[in-house]
Amino acid sequence: MIVTITMNPAVDKSTSVNKLVPEKKMRCSELITEAGGGGINVSKAIKELGGESLAIFPSGGMNGKLIENYLTAQQINFKCLPVAHETRENIVVRETDTNSQFRFVMPGASLTEKEAHTCFDILQQLQPRPSIIIASGSLPPGLPEDFFGQLARVVKQLNARYIIDTSGKPLQLAAKEGVYLLKPNLSELCALVGREHLELNEVDDAAMEVIKEGRCEVMVVSMGPSGALLVTREGCEHVPTPTVKKQSTVGAGDSMVAGMVWMMAQGKSLSETVRFGVACGTAATMNPGTQLFKKDDVYRLYEWINKYADKYKMNLD
Repeated sequence: MIVTITMNPAVDKSTSVNKLVPEKKMRCSELITEAGGGGINVSKAIKELGGESLAIFPSGGMNGKLIENYLTAQQINFKCLPVAHETRENIVVRETDTNSQFRFVMPGASLTEKEAHTCFDILQQLQPRPSIIIASGSLPPGLPEDFFGQLARVVKQLNARYIIDTSGKPLQLAAKEGVYLLKPNLSELCALVGREHLELNEVDDAAMEVIKEGRCEVMVVSMGPSGALLVTREGCEHVPTPTVKKQSTVGAGDSMVAGMVWMMAQGKSLSETVRFGVACGTAATMNPGTQLFKKDDVYRLYEWINKYADKYKMNLD
């Protein structure tokens, strides 16, 4: 069983205007409303690929019900942590004249540790037991920065593979406990190894340092237009990113994680797993607003990556 955990879910709203102008009334395009937040996006993407997962998240107020209703309509399995405060909402506005994207991200309602620890109880009671657990996104106000680290200890008791996709201190503290897979970007990797800057040819050594310290078994470094770098104790592989017309980067990282998990659950190699993840993440950038990828785009890009990955392989020596 695949389980996704989203401690700071949101109702994601997206629209577009010709140009953002201060103090003027701007006529927007049709408003698109979706269920969002890191782990929820991962569950949505897994569903698009034809897979199943269980999404666990706190839910409060009308926005919480909106998320529940959306997931029910999409036939995505979920379990909620009932909370007292209203679930947040985020807004994305695309300026069509410049194709610039403006993302207004709210902090989220405060959560108590007692409310959040219901997540641990749900995990320990699941049957069958989960084989892969993904914690993705930010922590809401009220939770300690080591919450994902606490979760790592629960996941170890369940003998599941733990994948973490967050940032800042919560990422560092989770890694300190030891996880299966980390997916940092370059700045997050710098923080993990205590460096202000990394040259491209230093990325593999920095990732290997984290692995040898036991903070993860596998690292997939997201490098934007330069692709992604898969690093394990056995070595590393660069996966290039296909060039596409980008409309939005919202959910691209979550889509990448979903693609990797989808392949991992089918017993595919790590090389296949990361290549497919890059295809999913890239495909997500081709759609506007908060929409994720289309499956047909994913398989077309995956075919390109498999064809050209070796030809465009980065020289890290």
